[in-house]
Amino acid sequence: MEHVEYVYTSGMTESDVDARLRTGEHGVLGLADGDDAYAVPLSYHYDGDRFLLRVSAHGDDGEKGRFVETTDTATFVCYESSTEESWSVPARGPIRKYERDVDEATLNEWFQPFRLFDEAVEAVEFTLYELRPETVIGRATADR
Repeated sequence: MEHVEYVYTSGMTESDVDARLRTGEHGVLGLADGDDAYAVPLSYHYDGDRFLLRVSAHGDDGEKGRFVETTDTATFVCYESSTEESWSVPARGPIRKYERDVDEATLNEWFQPFRLFDEAVEAVEFTLYELRPETVIGRATADR
């Protein structure tokens, strides 16, 4: 593979990881049920200690919720990538339903606008889940 192009990456500092996660808006949540895997892109809010994940329950018959119930350790990956620069932060930890009530103004502050796909606004319902990462590793394009 001597003619394949490579880009070097290096570990990110804790402060760089924190800054990327606080300014990011979306990532991919990986869940499991035995040998079945499920991954879904989600909007998130990160406060330095935990991710709050906004999950829509419309149109999937609760599949996301069922996978959350069977997952002991979830993985949430935040990333950006271009030809010039990239970074990724996989965070692993337990996931559970967020039990506090959150008003609409706070939801609008925490999350980017929800993208509708042929759903009526009235039909869309959200559940918030909390992921408290036990491990977080960040990597970014290295300057060479």
